[in-house]
Amino acid sequence: MTSVLKDKTILLGVSGGIAVYKSVELLRLLQKAGARVRVIMTENAKWFVGPTTFEALSGQPVCSDLFRDKGSGAISHIQLADQTDAVVIAPATANVIAKMAHGIADDALSTFLLAVTAPVVVCPAMNTHMYENPATRRNLEILKSDGRHIVDPASGELACGTSGAGRLPECEVILDRIAHFLTPKDMTGTNVLVTAGPTREPIDPVRYISNPSTGKMGYAIARAAEYRGAAVTLVTGPTALEDPRGVRVIKVETAREMAEAVFDRMDMAQVIIKSAAVSDYSPAEAAPHKIKKGAERMTLTLEKNMDILFELGRRKSNQVLVGFAAETQSLAENAQAKLAAKNLDMIVGNLVNQPGTGFGADTNRVTFFFRDGTREELAEMDKGLVAHTLLDRVLNLSK
Repeated sequence: MTSVLKDKTILLGVSGGIAVYKSVELLRLLQKAGARVRVIMTENAKWFVGPTTFEALSGQPVCSDLFRDKGSGAISHIQLADQTDAVVIAPATANVIAKMAHGIADDALSTFLLAVTAPVVVCPAMNTHMYENPATRRNLEILKSDGRHIVDPASGELACGTSGAGRLPECEVILDRIAHFLTPKDMTGTNVLVTAGPTREPIDPVRYISNPSTGKMGYAIARAAEYRGAAVTLVTGPTALEDPRGVRVIKVETAREMAEAVFDRMDMAQVIIKSAAVSDYSPAEAAPHKIKKGAERMTLTLEKNMDILFELGRRKSNQVLVGFAAETQSLAENAQAKLAAKNLDMIVGNLVNQPGTGFGADTNRVTFFFRDGTREELAEMDKGLVAHTLLDRVLNLSK
């Protein structure tokens, strides 16, 4: 996400609803993602949060009046329209939505919206009955047909006391969708299958064999592919991560379950990226009840699990198949051997015992190894940027 929003100029449009307080947090998240943020407020929005708050956080004057705003030597709202990479209206009231749908320009925000040519993301927030009103629904459909991007409101208890659809989504959700709408859709029409996370092989009902994988890299790949327009299926072992939006998520526990889920879906995929850390061995027998503490030593008999990546390489037809090699030594030697043995088009290797690259880290330092013998070493970077760089290389392999 950071790579998508970095150095972009985002115009945050704020209209008058109780959810305005969330717009302050959204501004901070946009800045954290590397974006420059300018703010236009309606007069009604000022009743909930004053412009001084947005000015202090953005470091820029807030535009709220067509003629009397600070720094409006020319026509400030028109200047902003020319300088903006994307617009997000959060919250978008029924009134602002109606103005947008029918081309009304009677204040700074609505006039700006007629002048801007950048992508516009609309985040409705209002009373449930107002949101469900046929007029509002028609207006939203008009905006969709005009090419505006709508982030559907969340459901729950509203400030007015009613319960239902109409809550402004959490800021992380809005940020995610902004990144999605801004990403070029160069993978439209491509089905991508991604595996992520660890597997758990039960010893008894309360113990299992596993590894420290958190799934962050695989989830980042699935999210990046969805941003780029792909139809994405994510087969994931147990993680604490939120499901990526717009992605079909299949949750499994064991290596056997992961194998079944992957093989059932591989024929539908043009790209398969296997980043899951699958257990190589599992207990030969799982005890039906908790094993009680007893002898000083206990022998656990393990049996080898199916090598999912090897089997994918054996079965694949014209798919692009990418594997991962998480190593602690001899990275190039081990990764290249795995690339050849498993009939891969590409393998992503990293040393997990190095700072910033291990399990659970938000960054990674990887080397791409290709079938033709070439390699590409990347600097340490955010896993989201690693994911997009990986997908760039996958697209090259697909040509």
